[in-house]
Amino acid sequence: MKENTLGFFDKVYEVVKQIPYGRVTSYGAIAKYLGASRSSRLVGYAMNNSHGKDVPAHRVVNSLGLLTGKHHFEGTNLMQQLLENEGITVVDNQIKDFKSVFWNPVEEL
Repeated sequence: MKENTLGFFDKVYEVVKQIPYGRVTSYGAIAKYLGASRSSRLVGYAMNNSHGKDVPAHRVVNSLGLLTGKHHFEGTNLMQQLLENEGITVVDNQIKDFKSVFWNPVEEL
């Protein structure tokens, strides 16, 4: 992987580590905060690469609140279980009341 991509991944991880317990954000919101609004897919790649890095990747979902990254977690429903352990309700792989638990780094950081 290119060095500049790895640097971007590190920036993504620093943002994700600041998502409060019981809150979620989206790939696009992180990309926008980092000044790379067209790079939400790259944020997703960073999340896929984050396992073992002490990053709460389960708190990052798509812009509709869908658990699109769930297949990158061990087990069948680990991403959903981690979110539910934080008090977030998930129905059919989508966060219920997404707007009420959404954390926007552009506004919060």
